[in-house]
Amino acid sequence: MSIVNNKKAFHDYFIEDTLEAGLVLEGWEVKAIRAGRVQLKESYIHWKRGAFYLVGCHITALPDASTHVKADPVRERKLLLHQNEINKLIGKVEQSGYTLVPINLHYKRGNVKADVGLAKGKKQHDKRQSLKDKDWQREQQRILKAHR
Repeated sequence: MSIVNNKKAFHDYFIEDTLEAGLVLEGWEVKAIRAGRVQLKESYIHWKRGAFYLVGCHITALPDASTHVKADPVRERKLLLHQNEINKLIGKVEQSGYTLVPINLHYKRGNVKADVGLAKGKKQHDKRQSLKDKDWQREQQRILKAHR
């Protein structure tokens, strides 16, 4: 079950590969995510101190859930990955033009998971072409619906 999607990732990047990663979260963050108070729009994934971290993900604390803890809504959250996945991603990210972006957050067996995409940046003309293709697909659907 999807919690939040990062539509901007598909607009700004070509997603070449995806994988699923767990997140290290605090209790108040899990409650806020279940309430839908999370935003992935400007977030990215950064390699630091031997692990990947989700940076820029904004989780707004619930006023009644974090009374005893000083909540930092944009703190770095560690991603939980297997070592072979980490090694593969490091090799790809060190190539020029590749980056890691969060695609969505979802539940899997009651746990919050993140889909991470290995992405290559789009140029401005690529973004325009994507919009044209999307508009054309929408127009084709309208034409087919009108002929039925």
